Amino acid sequence: MKVILRQDHEKLGEAGNIIQVKAGYARNFLIPKGVVFPASSENMKKYNSEKEQLNMKKIQEKRKSEEFAKILENVSCTITVQVGEEDKLFGSVTSQHIAEVLESQGHKIDKRKIILEEPIKSLGIYSIPIKLHPEVEAKVKVWVVKE
Repeated sequence: MKVILRQDHEKLGEAGNIIQVKAGYARNFLIPKGVVFPASSENMKKYNSEKEQLNMKKIQEKRKSEEFAKILENVSCTITVQVGEEDKLFGSVTSQHIAEVLESQGHKIDKRKIILEEPIKSLGIYSIPIKLHPEVEAKVKVWVVKE
């Protein structure tokens, strides 16, 4: 049975490809899950309109992310921590801490979008990247100071 992929699938291929699969696999699994359309000219038109809408939505999301990135470039946050001898931190500063401080300043960011290779374990000024969109990244200044 020939089908049109609606979305990328790691084993079958990329969205928009027309592929040949077994009829039972298509009828019982792929079509009910919304992964494919049966191949026909009508369904190809339907897929093309879906694709245009999806592209427009992606462009809008990227634009919003770029605008938000410009705002975040001017943001800096201060995190006060307890320190011991020789200015060693008790614990560390994680993406959760940074997200909470940014939220208190009015910038809601998911902690998973904050890219920290490892938690911050010393005082100082850090430039932390935030992945807002697959193609858009912003940097926020984080000041880690003692209490």
